[in-house]
Amino acid sequence: MKYPIIAYGDPVLRKKATSIEPDEYPHIKELVANMFETMYGARGVGLAAPQVGMSMRLFVVDVTPFDDEEPELKDFKKVFINACILEESGEEWAFNEGCLSIPDIREDVSRKSTIKISYYDENWKHHEDTFSGMAARVIQHEYDHIEGKLFTDKLSPLRKRLIEKKLNDISKGAVDVEYRMKFPAAKKGR
Repeated sequence: MKYPIIAYGDPVLRKKATSIEPDEYPHIKELVANMFETMYGARGVGLAAPQVGMSMRLFVVDVTPFDDEEPELKDFKKVFINACILEESGEEWAFNEGCLSIPDIREDVSRKSTIKISYYDENWKHHEDTFSGMAARVIQHEYDHIEGKLFTDKLSPLRKRLIEKKLNDISKGAVDVEYRMKFPAAKKGR
């Protein structure tokens, strides 16, 4: 089942998500499958639970579209539950990022090249892994979502001012997207 993606301006995107326990979500695999289906339907490479209206520490990534640049990303598809970034290291590098909750806006964002992260997978198996390059970037982007942060928070004050009208238009639903979205400031009855 594809969920509507929550648009910029909704408070759920600014709330620090809460950890979840296995007994709270016995159907976690179904939720994960729906999140992947939603992400693929919107042509994304990552999706966090807050982006579909659920304030929980869960996100999914599939960075295989970048395997032509980084061959080790072939079949890199992962689920992160209750993730905690333990360390960010390496040189910062800029990359033009976008977000399914903020359609039609792409900006250069600088992030550290390597991360060490603790998380559970969809089988509640614990992992502590180190990722670098594009995998680290996508994970950091999605991790920001469960921390209540957006990539636009990393922009300079000038860049933020330059895109402010576009952001306001997105929250009102004045944007053309090819996937279902929920807009916080859209007029009811439209």
